[in-house]
Amino acid sequence: MGMALGLAGCGVADSYASLPAFMRAKPNETHSLDPQPDVRKLLHDTPNSVFTPESHATNVRISALHRVPSGPGWTVCVKADLVSVVGRPIGAQTYLATIENNVVVDRRHSSEDDNCETETYTPL
Repeated sequence: MGMALGLAGCGVADSYASLPAFMRAKPNETHSLDPQPDVRKLLHDTPNSVFTPESHATNVRISALHRVPSGPGWTVCVKADLVSVVGRPIGAQTYLATIENNVVVDRRHSSEDDNCETETYTPL
């Protein structure tokens, strides 16, 4: 108990401290940065990586690429006119796509935090 109280006020020991590994802070991971992908070619060659075939995406537009602040990849806002699963037009929808190693690894509807609404778009 005395040792626990003594260590409680110390905070986290750095990764070089002479404590057991489970008590040390993890060293910062370093990521090798991906080179800038050719997003136009990527989305042209694999349109289903962002939109499902059933959505019949038309008038596809993309924003500038942005580096992911906490990782090796890139993000791009993608906007297109889509139809619902029952075939009714639902208008322009905006997605944020994350690209790593020249592959779309995640995509989701954009939110206010993504700043996609303030981006300038160019046709794909």
